Amino acid sequence: MKTWTIDSDHSVAAFSIRYLMLAKIRGQCNKMKGMIRFDPADISGSSVEVTFDVAGVTTGIKKRDEHLMSGDFFDVKKYPAVTFKSTAAEKTGVNSCKVTGNLTIHGVTRPVAFEADFVGPAKSPMGGELSMGFMARTVINREDFGMTWNEPMEGGGLMLAKDVEITLDVEADLAE
Repeated sequence: MKTWTIDSDHSVAAFSIRYLMLAKIRGQCNKMKGMIRFDPADISGSSVEVTFDVAGVTTGIKKRDEHLMSGDFFDVKKYPAVTFKSTAAEKTGVNSCKVTGNLTIHGVTRPVAFEADFVGPAKSPMGGELSMGFMARTVINREDFGMTWNEPMEGGGLMLAKDVEITLDVEADLAE
């Protein structure tokens, strides 16, 4: 089983949530680190540990980002990181798998499953490192993680949806 180190310069954790029940608002975190133990011939032996620095979350709107850092959402002073640690992995296709594990957000840990695809390995022409690509996605209910802030809308409904789509795009380099 090979160990791969997440390349934080070429990896991103992104999220989207429906706002005003109309459009999706998107954000991302570029401050990701972690390790992936992975062998495409033995998916069941794979494992993932990843951490995101939530102070690095950005939506491109400063006022919204500041609100996300507040106690209404991430409460970054109290809970500076989001973590995921896998508990199982199973092959679902030629280059796909399902990775289950424990996701911790806002001090709350819940089991989640990511549907993932993988590509590689490939050798970079820029430095010759052997790298793998991983793309994973899941949907969580933010209220399950203690993020319950919302505002009622005139005529019914709420400002924010409960469901949040999380997408990870990861480049990982073979650890030496």
